Amino acid sequence: MGRCRPGPAGDQWPTDSPARTGKRGRRGPDPRTRATRSVVMAKAYLVGSGIAALAAAAFLIRDGGFDGSDIHLFEEQMGIGGSLDAGGTAEAGYTMRGGRMFEAEFRCTYDLLSGIPTLDDPSVSVTQEILAGHEEFAWDDIARLVDGDGKIVDVGSMGFSERDRLELVRCLAIPEAHLDDKRITDCFGEHFFTTNFWFMWCTTFAFQPWHSAIEFRRYLRRFIHLFPEFGSMSGIHRTRYNQYDSIVRPLTAWLRRHGVTIHPGCTVTGLGFAPGVGSGTVETITVSRAGQDEKIAVAPDDLVLVTNGSMTDASSRGTHTSPPPPPSQRSAAWLLWHRLARGRENFGNPGAFDKHVKESRWESFTVTAKDPVFLDALAEFSGRETGRGGLMTFTDSNWLLTVVANRQPVYRDQPEDVSVWWGYGLFPGRAGNSTPKPMTMCSGREILEEVLHHLRFDDRTRARVLDTSTVIPCLMPYITSQFLNRRRDDRPDVVPEGSVNLAFIGQFAEVPDDVVFTVEYSVRTAWTAVSQLLHLDKRPPAVYKGHHDPHVLAAALETMHRR
Repeated sequence: MGRCRPGPAGDQWPTDSPARTGKRGRRGPDPRTRATRSVVMAKAYLVGSGIAALAAAAFLIRDGGFDGSDIHLFEEQMGIGGSLDAGGTAEAGYTMRGGRMFEAEFRCTYDLLSGIPTLDDPSVSVTQEILAGHEEFAWDDIARLVDGDGKIVDVGSMGFSERDRLELVRCLAIPEAHLDDKRITDCFGEHFFTTNFWFMWCTTFAFQPWHSAIEFRRYLRRFIHLFPEFGSMSGIHRTRYNQYDSIVRPLTAWLRRHGVTIHPGCTVTGLGFAPGVGSGTVETITVSRAGQDEKIAVAPDDLVLVTNGSMTDASSRGTHTSPPPPPSQRSAAWLLWHRLARGRENFGNPGAFDKHVKESRWESFTVTAKDPVFLDALAEFSGRETGRGGLMTFTDSNWLLTVVANRQPVYRDQPEDVSVWWGYGLFPGRAGNSTPKPMTMCSGREILEEVLHHLRFDDRTRARVLDTSTVIPCLMPYITSQFLNRRRDDRPDVVPEGSVNLAFIGQFAEVPDDVVFTVEYSVRTAWTAVSQLLHLDKRPPAVYKGHHDPHVLAAALETMHRR
């Protein structure tokens, strides 16, 4: 078992770096005595390569004055990007586990990406590209819900009863402490889950009735300013391509130019702490690489940032002719968190999130088409050209299917004669309406047949769609695990009390007021970790709180009362 400290790799940080001019962030009880050593020697070790870790590396360089060559990311998989993945080819079929939506108040994300150039034009930042795309090609959905007769539902009314409205207002107003260990069903009657609002809300954000009332309340408060436009989805921003091409690739390219080292196929299996009860100083990192264990020595001035848990862990892909195989065992992201939390109450409770797969799973599918017939038929049915229609949910679908055809191309390398669209089902364990099998047991083609059953296209169109499409399904057992019923202390603080050089980042670290299952949340945890550990003056911007704005509240209440 070896001991090592990874050395410099890649390009050097520019000579005007804060690290070279003495402006590096300083840490510890007496920063004046540690500043020189921090500037010269401190390193940062990040567990994972999802958006939280990539963002943290960028903040370490931008705000903390780190030389990129002193930053190391350890990734269990061979690919990077975590849940913001996308791959495949036009010939074999493209794949994408999911797509995250943005909105104007993603303050941390847009701040970070404003300094990252796009791959298509280095003079344009990723933030500029997203905002320009929204101005040019915003969603304007008029077919958000489709009923069991194949008819577009009028969502001008949210469908609330007076009781629904009262329960919604009460959920917004109740202190979060009163919702510990409560589900959404504990706060609302049965009728609420039949309303237009619920169908739109749960399929936009992937909530289930049994999910945490704490998370539901946070979402209501965080996105209440979107209520008036919720039916049209016109307040939602999207990246130009899939998030891997539009965010992960540009951000990774920027990090590599500054010398950051990413170690794929490298699993962190444990952390060693300095002696003492509840010690908050990491002294060693145990890494498994190519079947060999190594120990990395960690100095007190070094940083260790851990992505604990994974919402796309154990995902399994099927094919056009076969269903996804049963999920594999949990990855190191969960196992490491369990090991770290053992005996340390302030490190959270991973069992609240990874022990209830039937309550956190759903299934997505990516469709690669060699014929525009589906997109043309969908545009005609929805009344919106491809890319402007937004989400379309089939309210009578046993799987609660939703489909979306985004602006083409979805992939940077996508040929002009190929189109890609995407969908998901929130109840994959149920038998379909057309097929007697649960979604989890269906091939890609069978899932496409179920979608076409709800769209009611003519037989010729159906046949052409089936003959010219390749569908890759993906089952994700932990995809909404961060929404599971929980107590407020089940997620660790980003920097736990007493921690000297350790922070948690990603979807399973706690940030009061902000909402999980968003890129913004991961980026905010990264910025919080860097700023707190380095004791920087520059902190993340405050979470937007529209529920404190009387104009926002008035507009939301007016929307709730539409009939």
